Amino acid sequence: MGNKFKEQQKAEAPKKPEKPAKDNKVVRSVASVVSGNFLSKDSTVKNLPFIFFLSFLAVCYIANGYYADDQVRKVNILTNEIKELRTEYIVVKDSLVIMSKQTEVAKALAKQKTGIKESVVPPKKIAVQLVDTTPKKD
Repeated sequence: MGNKFKEQQKAEAPKKPEKPAKDNKVVRSVASVVSGNFLSKDSTVKNLPFIFFLSFLAVCYIANGYYADDQVRKVNILTNEIKELRTEYIVVKDSLVIMSKQTEVAKALAKQKTGIKESVVPPKKIAVQLVDTTPKKD
């Protein structure tokens, strides 16, 4: 028999009484959802159609948001296109007004050498008198 080391028991610190964890309703609900235990409850199964309905509404709401964003982008694009077309219209209208002046038309006809010349005689107004052709009754 050899020497044996005698184990001495260490003095244990007095244990503090454990406080029960606060079981808060929110903490329990979140823990139930995370662990998946809420799926096995009867109340969840009974309310499943309502949960599906709410999920459907959420998907529709998200889809509506994307649709609205897309429509806003299209409206902006069309607004910019309208502005560009309006400026193009103004430029074309201005050039048409300039080209339709009598002097410009005369210059264009002179360049084309079609034989059409500008009239030097002012136009005359023709007045027409209407004659009553209905027979008169005596």
